[in-house]
Amino acid sequence: MSKQSQLFPSIGSLAEQTENLPENLEGTRGEIVPFGDDEDRPLQEIESLCMNCGEQGITRMMLTSIPFFREIVVMSFRCEHCNFHNNEIQSAGTIRPEGTIYTARILSRDDLNRQIVKSPNCTVVIPEQELTIPPGRGQLTTVEGLLRDIVIDLGAQQPLRCIQDPAAYTKIQTIIDTFKDIIQDHDDDESDEKQELPPMPPFTVKLDDPSGTSFLEFVDSMADPKWNMRTYHRTRQQNVDLGLVAEEESAVTDVSAENESDAIAKAKQAIRQATEIGGPDDNEEIFVFPGVCSSCGHPLDTLMKRVIIPYFKDILIMSTNCDHCGYRDNEVKSGSAISDRGKRIVLKVEDRDDLSRDILKSETCGLTIPEIDLVLQAGTLGGRFTTLEGILDQVYEELSDKVFASGDSAGTEDRKTFEDFLKSLKEIKNVEKPFTLILDDPLANSYLQNLYAPDPDPNMEMETYDRTFEQNEELGLNDMKVEGYEEDVQASAP
Repeated sequence: MSKQSQLFPSIGSLAEQTENLPENLEGTRGEIVPFGDDEDRPLQEIESLCMNCGEQGITRMMLTSIPFFREIVVMSFRCEHCNFHNNEIQSAGTIRPEGTIYTARILSRDDLNRQIVKSPNCTVVIPEQELTIPPGRGQLTTVEGLLRDIVIDLGAQQPLRCIQDPAAYTKIQTIIDTFKDIIQDHDDDESDEKQELPPMPPFTVKLDDPSGTSFLEFVDSMADPKWNMRTYHRTRQQNVDLGLVAEEESAVTDVSAENESDAIAKAKQAIRQATEIGGPDDNEEIFVFPGVCSSCGHPLDTLMKRVIIPYFKDILIMSTNCDHCGYRDNEVKSGSAISDRGKRIVLKVEDRDDLSRDILKSETCGLTIPEIDLVLQAGTLGGRFTTLEGILDQVYEELSDKVFASGDSAGTEDRKTFEDFLKSLKEIKNVEKPFTLILDDPLANSYLQNLYAPDPDPNMEMETYDRTFEQNEELGLNDMKVEGYEEDVQASAP
């Protein structure tokens, strides 16, 4: 059993505490009843209408705390008339300042035991099956329990779909059959000789909760290579859905143009927020370029703005936002002349404060972390203006998608090597050990924030170097002529 599993309550324990209570409890319904020998965990009983038979059942509620997570309310309903029962959880803590996205790669049947806390605001996505479960009731379950609920819910209307919509029936039945193969009952055979189960197809489970009150269990530690957590800032609409912002306030934007589409308004707002990183800027002009979405093919607009980074140079931020499919992309490019020399930046990262440093990685910049043998060639990830933590998160997500998407085609030894590498990358992301970050840009268009500017940063070294002939050739600089080209044009004219 993993350390996290020992700290995280078992899925059945909380429900059993509320369902399997003795009949001679002291107190009456509606009163707070102490529960437990060692802890004073109050339990409350409330008469509730049974939605199955219409009679009165009993809902029992208990406030409990999950170690290293937060407080939750466990509710258990049981009807003595029709034996219908239902379990649900709700968060008892405050809404987090940021939303969270948990991702787990389910590669073996042991991963089906990962526990899930799903709040009523959480959306569950299984991309391999193109399946999205919208927000609904809260649950305390496991990955296997989640799949079983999906099979039951999708199978309820299958006979009707078979008649009314055969195409939808076939697609949904494929999902049901896939999940049934994954959640084969291994408890039915109680003999010593267990039946060997066939290998299961790998898949991904994502929990997207704008309230930040959901959770997906990791194994051993947060360096689990199959598990990842990412936080994000909620949109205004998400704040409206959570009841944090009045709906009429959400219509107010900082964009003053009356005839702009919502997509342009959102992109301009994103660019204006990004320019705050670079400080005040007198240039408020934003250029709009019409184009086509690379994801869905619908028309969209790409916005571009010049931003001045203090103690560095001008850059161009480009933002694309598709209102039809939700595709988003942000990219940065240099807005200054080509430097005569290249630049190499070496940063010694010793604590989590360094993760908040702003970083501009151009499309010609390579990134290296020697401690884990990570080398990103120039052009990888394109141009990015983010933080050190943000770019490490992106590197991890890109690599994990490529590695775990290979499925059974990857050898066991190769997969184990990649899992060990991703675990090391997770430790680097969490700064569990110091590491060195090296940015090498032959055009000197990359930037790493100096926390002591304008004074030198004791943990950061910068050096400039002369580009080699091969580097100039690769960048197309050897054949570039910016002076006296008029004479060549006149000489080549007939």
